[in-house]
Amino acid sequence: MARLELKNLNKTFTPKVIPVKDVSLTVDNDEFLSLLGPSGCGKSTVLRLIAGLEEPTRGKISIGGEDVTYKRPGDRNIAMVFQSYALYPHMSVYDNLASGLKLQKTPAAEIQRRVADVAQVLGLEELMTRKPGQMSGGQRQRVAVGRALVRRPQVFLLDEPLSNLDALLRERVRADLKELFAAQHVPVVYVTHDQTEAMTLSTKVAVLNNGLIQQLDSPERIYNHPANQFVAGFVGSPQMNLLSLPCQGRYAMLGDSRIPLPNLTSVPPNIVLGIRPEHVRVAQPEDTNTIRGRVYLVENLGMHYLVSVRVPNSQAEPISLRALLPPDRKWSDDNITLVLPPEHIHWFDVQTGDAVTKRQVAMANS
Repeated sequence: MARLELKNLNKTFTPKVIPVKDVSLTVDNDEFLSLLGPSGCGKSTVLRLIAGLEEPTRGKISIGGEDVTYKRPGDRNIAMVFQSYALYPHMSVYDNLASGLKLQKTPAAEIQRRVADVAQVLGLEELMTRKPGQMSGGQRQRVAVGRALVRRPQVFLLDEPLSNLDALLRERVRADLKELFAAQHVPVVYVTHDQTEAMTLSTKVAVLNNGLIQQLDSPERIYNHPANQFVAGFVGSPQMNLLSLPCQGRYAMLGDSRIPLPNLTSVPPNIVLGIRPEHVRVAQPEDTNTIRGRVYLVENLGMHYLVSVRVPNSQAEPISLRALLPPDRKWSDDNITLVLPPEHIHWFDVQTGDAVTKRQVAMANS
């Protein structure tokens, strides 16, 4: 079993430049892990450390139980797909696919068989004599993936491989990648800043920020149970509403409306309420704890309108709240009454940004 394991991985360039801080994770066979985060969060550095293109300051990298922390890239039995494809411009598709196997001194008959198998899977059979400059971006991407597949490595590493493709092609190639790598049965590590790629491709996602893993979980739990305010705000489009609200008694005050707090051991002076726009809905006559406001912006997203509402606040500035609403009526300049279903509300600590209810559950179980 070719498990990939990182233990307390750190990369320090200078005392002020530490792109990777104490990262630990495992990726088993049949697992597809996406490293997701904004630019500069450390995700590409983690990938380069796994590949052997950078040497860690401390920590350990093992593949299949073997310590490869200080092994050369060529001795790690990994295959990497680069953002720029990294194809040899003077070589044909066949020679690009075969190049790694030739360096490994694989027998010619075995090279032909592996290249033919991969070309059939990727639909490259009619392109074998072409050079990269004679192909589209999608075709070059398939060749780059094919060159990794023919190696039959213990671990696949992919560094933002779809970022150079247009939106329509990216969607098609994304579906192809999911099917292809599911059939490989080895660990896959995929770096992206695109949350759609991470959520659709992965069996688990590591959300990084400032060189630290903020949450390592399944896509479903990352979306529905964010560990902290950063994850809540980074994952999801449109972005989650995150409102810093004062507390009075057992309620958070959203404007002049009272939102019941969860069961807290002590009520803080302020708390952050989070709710995704798709979970905010128009109030029905039987609803209680409603919120009244006025629509000031409507964005047509096709299947929905993203409606921005100002909620009056007698104690301070009005509060802005966004809702995804059906396009069956005009919402511009309307007064509107909304409901925040309590089962969809997330609560975060103002000081730490941690999910309040998740921390309470942990304390109750300890």
